[in-house]
Amino acid sequence: MLTTLAATGFTVAFLHAAIPTHWLPFVLVARARGWTPGKLLAVAAFAGLGHVALTSLLGLAIAWFGFQFEEHFGEIFQQVAGGILLAIAAWYFWRQLSGRVLHHHAPGGHHQPGASCGYEKDHSHWEDELKGTELVSQRAGDWAAISGLFMMITLSPCEGFLPVYLSGVQYGWRGFFVLSGILAVGTLAGMMIFTWLTMVGFARLRVQKLERFEAGLLGVIFAVLGAMMLLVEHGAH
Repeated sequence: MLTTLAATGFTVAFLHAAIPTHWLPFVLVARARGWTPGKLLAVAAFAGLGHVALTSLLGLAIAWFGFQFEEHFGEIFQQVAGGILLAIAAWYFWRQLSGRVLHHHAPGGHHQPGASCGYEKDHSHWEDELKGTELVSQRAGDWAAISGLFMMITLSPCEGFLPVYLSGVQYGWRGFFVLSGILAVGTLAGMMIFTWLTMVGFARLRVQKLERFEAGLLGVIFAVLGAMMLLVEHGAH
């Protein structure tokens, strides 16, 4: 079960990191500032570590509360956790069906994306989002751009991975550290791969379409996880 959970966690982290928010701004800023490929990848990795750190910190809080709940109500923990995961899955399905796709904004940006922005056109809304910001302005130094990118990604944790931490509560601290490692590997791998692919010329990859269906994919994943927890508990009895 822990192996399955780890594989699921990697899938969630990698797919989340494949969304253009996690790599396209870095490529566009690097092009505007004339950064070398090595510097671009280093900045993306630096920001990715901040993203992982904040998500892991939130996961730590979830794990701690989960341990306390399991200690006092261990006999019903899996039913409660399974039910919560199914409820989260239903929320993601609702968000997918209602078309509520989250947009991320660059620090200092004034662009207001529409419902179809970046999806029905050949360019992403990030090309407009970055205009006039310190991320691409030649008046601001590179450190202003680096810190802006770092804060933009760090303060937008991987919300889809947090329910995975809830699923891992039954494995104690070992489960928490395994999942945190999986989160780091999946996130950094996704960011580095898509940053590199875009940098070397695959700029027309239609990965931005993944953002349209992220909620639905997460809904399927958490529905399966919730059902597994309930079935395992039922089998134990």
